[in-house]
Amino acid sequence: MFEDELDEFTRKHLRRQLKTVNSATAPTITIDGKPVIQLASNNYLGLANHPEVKEAAIQTIQHYGVGSGASRLISGTQTPHHGLETALAHFKATEAALTFGTGYSANTGIIPTLVGSQDLILADRLCHASLIDGCRISQATLRVFHHNDTTHLKQLLEKRSGAQKTLIITEGVFSMDGDIPPLPEIVNLASDFQATLLVDDAHGTGIMGKHGRGIVEHFEIDPNVLIQMGTLSKALGTIGGYVVGSRSLIDYLINTSRSFIYTTAPPSSMAAAAQAAINIIQSDPDRRTRLWQNRDQLYQGLKAMGFQLTNTQSPILPIILSDPQLAVSMSTRLLEHGIYIPAIRPPTVPKGTSRLRLTVTSEHTSAQIETALTALDLIRKELGVKG
Repeated sequence: MFEDELDEFTRKHLRRQLKTVNSATAPTITIDGKPVIQLASNNYLGLANHPEVKEAAIQTIQHYGVGSGASRLISGTQTPHHGLETALAHFKATEAALTFGTGYSANTGIIPTLVGSQDLILADRLCHASLIDGCRISQATLRVFHHNDTTHLKQLLEKRSGAQKTLIITEGVFSMDGDIPPLPEIVNLASDFQATLLVDDAHGTGIMGKHGRGIVEHFEIDPNVLIQMGTLSKALGTIGGYVVGSRSLIDYLINTSRSFIYTTAPPSSMAAAAQAAINIIQSDPDRRTRLWQNRDQLYQGLKAMGFQLTNTQSPILPIILSDPQLAVSMSTRLLEHGIYIPAIRPPTVPKGTSRLRLTVTSEHTSAQIETALTALDLIRKELGVKG
């Protein structure tokens, strides 16, 4: 019964298939028995493979077992969960933190507790699908403002009815474009119009800011004037989502967030691993230094070839190719040359913006980056890709 739709996906070069990786997430991975340079991981600081992070998980499994056995409000809250939430709050300079099984469940659980059917949400056009789904679940009126356009945001705020409760949503680093929002201006608008501001800092946590605390630190904004959520699955190298803010906010979410209340607690091994990752981020700033050096090398190489890039300000470096067939062809040819960069196509990105989404890490070597650039240049010429 699904064959016709699958055939349509194939015809439009939009069909996706799973590709099995036979090795750890690292700069070099193994696919179908062949080692390839990986430029598609969010493991920005290499912490998914760090000995201390792995050891923290192993030791915690030895003590607590594999599963938590219940939801957090029954008997699933274990000491490592509390330890991670304390570490997250300290790291983000807030009063408290709460963790979820995934970033997706965090967003779909947080937003419906902040607004309801009588309220208004103003979200950036390029917000992640989990944020949009959280908005839909809330049943609040959703209005989308042009990407990073504070003039449009202000116009929408001015049009709202009376003292309507309003939630503004943006990302710290946009996952598909790699750019960052004009957060100070958005903070000012939220204050002027007495709106609540939620920032999804999934891709900023660990890499942005002087100490890696994320986009709020990057802009030197008081963390108490907004709500931050993020994930443990990018720079922290583990799995899960979190929200940080006031003690009263966290207590409120514990009592109202359905995706927190009605699900089994994440394994305590992942909580311990994430806490170890936070410790490394704070004690080993050289990882961030290497990350940004590698990012600059790759960015400058791509620009020199004339590729059309987004206004990226992060280790996410998207090459815009527009045509999904061209994106798939280029990705396939790159894999033949030992470079793994998947094609990103609609509906993940807007129609007409298919791309190769490159992500670089602190653990890539300069030689690996040059190898990737050489292959990209060769295939660019073979396929006639123009800037």
